[in-house]
Amino acid sequence: MKISLGRFVPGNSLFHRSDPRTKIIWTILMMVFVLLCKNWIEYAVAAVFVIGCFIASRVSFKFVFQSLKAILVILFVTALFNFFLYKGENVAFMIGTKPIYYEAISMSIKTILRVTLLIISASLLTYTSTPVAITDGIESLLRPLSVIKVPVHELAMMMSIALRFIPTFADETDKIIKAQAARGGDFDSGNVFKKVKSYIPVLIPLFIAAFKSAEDLSTAMESRCYRGGKNRTRYKILKFSSADLILTLITLAFASSIILMLVFLPNELSLFSYLY
Repeated sequence: MKISLGRFVPGNSLFHRSDPRTKIIWTILMMVFVLLCKNWIEYAVAAVFVIGCFIASRVSFKFVFQSLKAILVILFVTALFNFFLYKGENVAFMIGTKPIYYEAISMSIKTILRVTLLIISASLLTYTSTPVAITDGIESLLRPLSVIKVPVHELAMMMSIALRFIPTFADETDKIIKAQAARGGDFDSGNVFKKVKSYIPVLIPLFIAAFKSAEDLSTAMESRCYRGGKNRTRYKILKFSSADLILTLITLAFASSIILMLVFLPNELSLFSYLY
């Protein structure tokens, strides 16, 4: 089980050179506008923009495929539920006595596309930013909350550590599964429920590994006299550059186009309208 979300991929692209605060805001905006998309033109514009940004980051698409493989079952089940349960007005075909609507097919495709674009958008942040940079960026954006005594630094640290340990625990899970398979564990045969049940013995050693990693991290931070964000200095000072300006202008152009389409285009432009 290879999950690449949370890994940093070194590079010198526009995204790598941008300030982490710009990339965090970019990620939030991308997620919002992808979720706002309703018709196929909006989805097409969002897909072209997000995939274009990913190509510009010069990060290999194999990392995205690894992340998508981890949630492939969830994607399939969600699309299947929409396919069979979503009711529309135009019947595409019948499965026995069950009508399958064009709207249900459209909704299933949109669900897969929406989740894929969300994953690519979120992945760009972690692929092009180190965990330390993400921590500094989150802390800087949340700093106004410190006025009302919110522990901003600790909150940012927890979020970045959680992101950082996603691939670590994925690798640990893979090792445990392979170790148990070498000892006769069966994770492939049987129906879906039996396969899910076969993964239960993986949870105990995984939890033990998680607690051990947390203890090791705590010991390492204490041995380096870590005492939270108070009076801490930084090796790298965050500052905006020309790369941030370019990324901001491109994002504003994309956001403007989506807003205009949301205002002037109808909510639904069906992919199958020519068949109705």
